[in-house]
Amino acid sequence: MERGVLGTEYADGTVICRQGEAGDRMYVIQSGRAVVLRQDRGAESEVGELKAGDVFGEMAIFERQPRSASVRVKGSARILTLDKRAFLRQVHEDPSFAYGMLQRMSRRIRGLD
Repeated sequence: MERGVLGTEYADGTVICRQGEAGDRMYVIQSGRAVVLRQDRGAESEVGELKAGDVFGEMAIFERQPRSASVRVKGSARILTLDKRAFLRQVHEDPSFAYGMLQRMSRRIRGLD
């Protein structure tokens, strides 16, 4: 892991967050890719892939529930971490940030149907 000006550089295979763990921050992929994994009855399956510009873990900002999935870096990736305070500051400085995140969340929910 290499800390940079923006975000942190993660190596291939690094787990960013684990299903079932408590979360208090969200992540923005600045470059690279990651896979979303779900564990069910001992079997792990890939349920999605994230790329630059994608946000994940945002539900932890709104509610203190265990993570619903794990996210693992595929290749290498630079990822920015935002806790609740940083998120609220970003929304205050740029309200379109919140609007964009709501759009992505809406698309994600529609994709579940």
